[in-house]
Amino acid sequence: MDLGIAGKRALVCASSKGLGRGCAEALAEAGVELVMNARGAEALEATAQEIRDTYGVAVTTVAADIVSPEGRAKVLEVAGDVDILVTNAGGPPPGLWSDWGRDEFVAALDANMLTPIALMTELMPKMAAKGWGRVVNITSQSVKAPIPQLGLSNAARTGLTGYVAGTARQVAPDGVIVNNLLPGIHATDRAVSLDGGVAAAQGISVEEAAEQRAATIPARRYGTRQEFGAMCAFLCSQQAGFIVGQNILLDGGATNATL
Repeated sequence: MDLGIAGKRALVCASSKGLGRGCAEALAEAGVELVMNARGAEALEATAQEIRDTYGVAVTTVAADIVSPEGRAKVLEVAGDVDILVTNAGGPPPGLWSDWGRDEFVAALDANMLTPIALMTELMPKMAAKGWGRVVNITSQSVKAPIPQLGLSNAARTGLTGYVAGTARQVAPDGVIVNNLLPGIHATDRAVSLDGGVAAAQGISVEEAAEQRAATIPARRYGTRQEFGAMCAFLCSQQAGFIVGQNILLDGGATNATL
């Protein structure tokens, strides 16, 4: 399928690895020029060069912390007038409800709610002025079914979901389409971290922890960044213009819910 977005320009946050990288790769395959952001300059440039070599698209890199005002300003200055925005930031650490105070919640809200909102606030008016734009926010399956040990993420990402629900319907008349992608467990560094915590708590190997988790997923495996990126690229396509303010689960059936 021709996604109809060749020649468009996208900002993809936290895209040196994991799900962000999957999104960047899929957009590049569709002919989209990229502005890629991550904190680590070396890994970011290595990934960007692989994408240039593989897909032949222009890729600009900006090594900065997208959550900090200074880093975000640096990224936005380079991004300029993009057509597509993919927001992404690492999730806050797991723990117990009794572990977290105000500072931990403020940090989670900053990373997983306020930063995506700030990026949308800056970039969507430019999209609206052109009559076309796409925004995909990478959130979590936890906004559909909370994960007890990820309370910080549950709270922050659900806040973003509520914001998007109203905002997406306000900008859709201007051709700006906003949706959320809700990953379940994928084969990324985040999965390794979570499985490592389970392994330490249960006295088992990381591999055993991963097998244990995979057994709870109807698909009986973790997702891949390529699968995730393909859905992201579709939501950024011309064909996705009638999908507005939705929360798309990519979790192998792990979330046991009717809607």
